[in-house]
Parts: sequence; C-alpha cells; structure tokens
Amino acid sequence: MLERDGFRFDTGPSWYLMPRVFDHFFRLLGTSAEEQLDLRTLDPGYRVFREPEDPLQPDPPVTVPFGTAKVAETFEALEPGSASVLADYLASAAHATDMAEKHFLYNPFTRARSLTGREVLRDLPRLVPLLTRSLERHVAGRFRHPVLRQILGYPAVFLGTDPARAPAMYHLMSALDLDEGVQYPMGGFGELVTRIERLAEAQGVEIVRDAEVTRIITTGAQGRKRVTGVHWRDGDGAEHRETSDVVVSAADLHHTETVLLHPEAQSYPESWWERRVSGPGAVIVLLGVSGALPELSHHSLLFTRDWKENFSAIFGEDPRIPDPASIYVCRPSATDAGVAPAGHENLFVLVPVPAEPALGSGGADGAGDPAVERAADAAIDQIARWAGIPDLRERVVVRHTLGPADFARDYHSWRGGMLGPAHTLRQSAFLRPQNQSKRVAGLYYAGATTAPGVGVPMCLISAELVLKRIRGDHSAGPTAVPTPARTTERSR
Repeated sequence: MLERDGFRFDTGPSWYLMPRVFDHFFRLLGTSAEEQLDLRTLDPGYRVFREPEDPLQPDPPVTVPFGTAKVAETFEALEPGSASVLADYLASAAHATDMAEKHFLYNPFTRARSLTGREVLRDLPRLVPLLTRSLERHVAGRFRHPVLRQILGYPAVFLGTDPARAPAMYHLMSALDLDEGVQYPMGGFGELVTRIERLAEAQGVEIVRDAEVTRIITTGAQGRKRVTGVHWRDGDGAEHRETSDVVVSAADLHHTETVLLHPEAQSYPESWWERRVSGPGAVIVLLGVSGALPELSHHSLLFTRDWKENFSAIFGEDPRIPDPASIYVCRPSATDAGVAPAGHENLFVLVPVPAEPALGSGGADGAGDPAVERAADAAIDQIARWAGIPDLRERVVVRHTLGPADFARDYHSWRGGMLGPAHTLRQSAFLRPQNQSKRVAGLYYAGATTAPGVGVPMCLISAELVLKRIRGDHSAGPTAVPTPARTTERSR
C-alpha cells in the first residue's frame, strides 16, 4: 500500500472474486468473510473501452452489469442470439468451477486416486476438451463479436498468460465475474490483509516487519536433508538465526530455490526455470486526480483491436511494451470515499508488459526510469482519448509508478514478473510446482508461484495445501470447517 497526500493506493490485487474461497478461509479461522469485511457488490461490475476507429472520437463503452439476466441482455444487444449461447457457456463455467473446487484446487496431489474418483472419471468427456483446447478457440467457436470474445478471453491475463495459451478449462473464470458478480472490500485489499493479520496475532502469531530471510538452513546428507531454521536480517541490518523444524516460504519460488537454498537442496534449480514460461510484467501507474471521473467504472478495461499483436508484444520472441496497450484501470474512489481526499479520484492503472527488469523502475512524479515513465504517459493519454476525458493529464495531482525492476527488487520476482509462472497447461494443477520441497523435509511453499496458482484466492488455498501436507491430509476438497465458530472482534 502507498499513502500520499491523502490518497491511499492498493499496489497489488484489486478484483475480489471467488467469494466462497475467502469465506472458507475465514471459517477455518473461526469467523467468516461477512464478519470480517464490509463487502460491496459492484454494479456495474466493470466497463470495457475498445480502441476507437476514429482517433478523435471514442467508441461507446460496453458496460457489464451485475446479474446474469442483465449480462445476457448486454450480450444479446451486441450479438443477437448470443444470450442463449452465454447461458450454456456460464453453465459450463459454473460446472468447471465446482469440479475445480472439489477435485483440483484444494488437492495436494499426494495420492493418485484423488484424480481417479467416480465423479472425475464420469466427467472426463467434458474435461479433456477443456484441457486440450485453448481458451481463445473455445470462445471463438461460440461468439463472433470481438468485444464479447475479449470479455470472455481477458481472464487469461489474470492467470499470467494469453487466451491462445490458456487451457479452455479457465473459462470457469467467467462464472466468477459474469455470474457471481464482482465485490469490493471497503478499505481495499489492505483491509483484507489487516483483518487476517489481526486474526493471526490473536492466536499468538508474532509478525516481524521490515525483515528479510537471507538463507534457509538445512542439515543432513544429500537426499536426506531436513530444514532446521532460517537466517534473517532486521531493518537495522542485524543478523539473526531462527531455529525451526518447519519452514514455510511464501516468497517467490525462484528466489526461495535458487538464492535461499544451497544447490544440493534445490528441487527447482536455475536449469529448471530456463524451461518455464513467465507471466507478464507490469507498469503500474498510481494517480490522484482532481475532480470526478464518472466516465470510468470501479473497474475498467481498455482493449486494443489487434489483440494478437498486443499479446505478441508481451509474450513473443521480440518482447516490447505494447503500443497501444490493453490496459486495466481501477477507480476504487467510485465505491470507497476513504481512498482519496474530497473532490478527488484514485486511479490504479496496470499496463501488462514483458517480464523484463531491464525496462526499469518507477518513481514519484515522473522520476522513474525512461521506459516506465513513457509507458505511464502513453497509458494516461490512452485513457483520456478512449474514455473521453481530454483534460485527464492536467488534472493529475499525484503520480507514482512501478516497473518490473521494482518487482524484482522488492519482491524478488522471477524475471520481474507480477504473477509468476504463466498458467499454461504445462504449468497448471499437478504440473505446477507443488507445496513441499522434494529434497528438504520440513520445507513448504505457499503463494502465487506454487500450487494452485496466482491470485489472492489461490494464495489462500496454497496456505491450506501446506496445512494438509503437514497434517498428512490427502483429501482433494476443502478442509472441513471446525464448529462451533468462535466469537470474533467484529461480531462483538
């Protein structure tokens, strides 16, 4: 989180999707999402701006409302006959979501029979095509209108890849925003972190801030190693050693494996990473803007017409910052007055770029590296043109940028990426790095770079997968919630 001049910017996640996962996580802690968070359903869910045919005249945006019936009306208005196709598509997406939650997302994959249950085998004729066909092909075979294709394909970016590389199984993402809707926790995702932090501390957890682990300590011969603790450095530079027979690293897995562990203890050495595909990097632009911005929804997406070229620039053999780029804009001040001073708006702008630290770092008020600041300038001007806000640049009163080098320095992100390994078929489910070291007993992994994948809900599930492995729980579905739930701070 960044606070400046009365603005409070979330610098990370901003879409609250998969509410069942959040609620399940809180229930494992003896409470609930309803008790801990002030959740607001967004209506509209988001707005889509397409690259205008006439550079001087913006195209009308497509507003995606809350509620399946209203979404169907929106689709039908753009492509007659698509409402019934959408109904089938969302039914399939909901089924895929249910199967994923019951059999794959919470599965530690420690028993082969967890993938050979009766329901999974019965569903194979539906699952196999979703795993062997790309999301792009899956959508294109059902819808013709380019904006509808983009609405249904864009969730691939949340998974760190593009629709041509993501398995069609991930069409389940559309059940989350088009069917269930999009929510926002008042106070932003910083409030979500605060609530989890307080629950942990109430149970006796000590959280040490401004500290960095410099080495994971192991003992034993190769092939029979065991973790014994960590070396870490505090904010004053003092060195410490913490002894433990269990270590959970939620840091970037590449950093954990190739920097914090000796070579003989590495399950995923540098040579393994050379064969992996990274998700995108990001240029993030945090803007404080004077006056109102009703043209933008809480969430807005700006899509280029030549989408293939956009993704080729990010993931292709000649990586470069796309121009123009497909951009995501969050305006939390549309819902939460507390994130900006009165009479001002808060904007979070994300430009997907190649995962390349050489693109540079950001900075305050234009002080970042040239490539990052050029991308920020282009994004501001693009939003101004496409959304019809001609004076946007002149109204910016606070500006702060982040680039791939910031991700590499601050989070030790592999290749400066914002999401870790892309969710291609070969980097999903049981083919993704799992939550326990293959070479060091007692060492576990959590976070976006391990199973089940990227996004806050997936990170919460990864913590549960670590718990399952420590307990020896081989079940495929969510852990049973203990009862009765205790009284929580908010409920009191």
